[in-house]
Amino acid sequence: MRLTSLLAMPLDALPIIPVQHVTQRLFQRLLEAHPDLFDRLGEYRGCRFSFTPTDLPLIFLVEPGGPSLSLKRKGAVVSADAGVEAPLVMLLALLEGRCDADALFFSRDLQVSGDMEAILALRNALDDCDIDLPRDLAQLGGPLAPLCAKFATEVRRRALKEMA
Repeated sequence: MRLTSLLAMPLDALPIIPVQHVTQRLFQRLLEAHPDLFDRLGEYRGCRFSFTPTDLPLIFLVEPGGPSLSLKRKGAVVSADAGVEAPLVMLLALLEGRCDADALFFSRDLQVSGDMEAILALRNALDDCDIDLPRDLAQLGGPLAPLCAKFATEVRRRALKEMA
C-alpha cells in the first residue's frame, strides 16, 4: 500500500483543525531551519500559492508574505495566484529539489496554474535553500531526533523509489 493511501484514510475522517495545527508546526520548523526561504521571491512574496496533492483530500495554501500556511479540504473554494498539483511525494521531492520540475511539467506529471512567473520565482527560491525534510524536521522529535531523522530518511527513500 502506498504511503499516501495510508495518510488519506485518516485525513478524510479527521477534522481539519488538528491537521492544520500539525502542518503549521511543520511549516514553522521549516522556516526556522531556513529563515531566508522566501527572500528571493521579490515582488512575488505577496502571492498566494496553492499546493494540491492529487492523492490527499487537502489543499495547502502558502502565503510567503506572512509567512503563513493554511489548509482547505479539496472542493473548497480557494483563491491563489499560482498553484501546483501533483502527488504528495512529488511535491515534497520538488520542495527538496530532488526532481526536475521542468521534466515533470512537460510529462504532465505536474500541473501548474496561475502566475507562471510566480511559480518560477518560488522554484528559484527553493533551489537555493538546501531543504532536507528529514534533517530539518527531525528536531521536533526532541531527544529522539536522530531516530526520527533515520526513520524519515528511510520513508523518503522508499517513497522516491516508488515514485520512480
